[in-house]
Amino acid sequence: MEILEPARPVRGGYKVDVTRGERNGRVSSEWWGRPDDERFLSLDDLWSSVKARSERSRTRIVETAKIHVEASRDNAEKLHLILPKSDVPVAPTHWAFGQLASIVGAPAAYLRQLPATLAGVNLQYGLSSHRAEQVKTFEFEDGRTELRAVTGPDYGRIHDHELVEAVQRIAGNGTGDTRWKVPGVLDWSTGVYNPDVEISRDTTTLYASDRDVFVFLVDDRNPIEAGRLPDGSPDLYFRGFYCWNSEVGAKTLGMASFYLRAVCQNRNLWGVEDFQEITIRHSKYAASRFAQEAAPALTRFANSSPMGFVNGITAARQQIVARDDEERETFLRKRGFSKAESGKIIEKVLMEEGRPPESIFDFVQGITRLARDKTQQDARLDMEGRAKKLLDRVG
Repeated sequence: MEILEPARPVRGGYKVDVTRGERNGRVSSEWWGRPDDERFLSLDDLWSSVKARSERSRTRIVETAKIHVEASRDNAEKLHLILPKSDVPVAPTHWAFGQLASIVGAPAAYLRQLPATLAGVNLQYGLSSHRAEQVKTFEFEDGRTELRAVTGPDYGRIHDHELVEAVQRIAGNGTGDTRWKVPGVLDWSTGVYNPDVEISRDTTTLYASDRDVFVFLVDDRNPIEAGRLPDGSPDLYFRGFYCWNSEVGAKTLGMASFYLRAVCQNRNLWGVEDFQEITIRHSKYAASRFAQEAAPALTRFANSSPMGFVNGITAARQQIVARDDEERETFLRKRGFSKAESGKIIEKVLMEEGRPPESIFDFVQGITRLARDKTQQDARLDMEGRAKKLLDRVG
């Protein structure tokens, strides 16, 4: 194993081969969908925003039959709730309205098309006859009271700022004050990945909206060499992770760690290997699972040696499983690939490596390259999954 020093092997960054490994579009989908007010330039700024929101929020468990729905006849779009032991009207957010409709078994899309008075009548009836009897509210005070979420009474809320704090413990501000930072950018014309790119609204990977938080960071100034490319140059990797949460129930809490070769301008991850993921549903004991399982896992990955990953890649390169065309086809057919798929996998490796596949690593690379050609997501994910299983079996 060799961990390279920060000195650049080539001008402006590191030469990488993104034809290897898998492409992961999760961060890119976040990047595409975020307006400027959901993009943050540092973990400190992100934390300040979600922490302030949390400090002005409160949770209560209330009886559904005692929730009163108010609709204004003067404004057909205005609907408020009066919660038990309070005279202050609460305005549900778009998300909370959908949760409320789901809880009482009403179609939210249909209710939103109705005048507020009619929608209110339907909601009031559903709340009065709701069998579960209790719900947990999440209210936000900022000049007026806003209902951010309505969940079951056993919903295990993990606040967004708690996840950001767990990241800050290993990544500081996320801007380069530690080894973990917002990623750089791949130059497609040269194949050089430059880790030193100014963090802006266009390049940041730190996001938060009124219903979620998402963070992606990399250790891209400390490349890891795991083998050599066909031209003899080092095959370089970087460590990376992303994590997400929704304190209002829009999604689970989750973390994913992996090794990757580059991040492009659109924030697609290229050359991904050894992808590992943890998800935690916001059930009754979610907070304790986060404290005992997810947060320590993130710290372990951040502080761990890449030796296990490098050794796995080395073992896959050394494990020869086929030496002629018949053995190659037999190896793939026994693992569920059709004759046509087997031929394409062998052809992919021959084109990229200049020789037919021989080792486990060769076949994994050929399978992942063929997966990229799949237009249907299910087919692509299935093939990528089979490649991962093959690599997991090494040793």
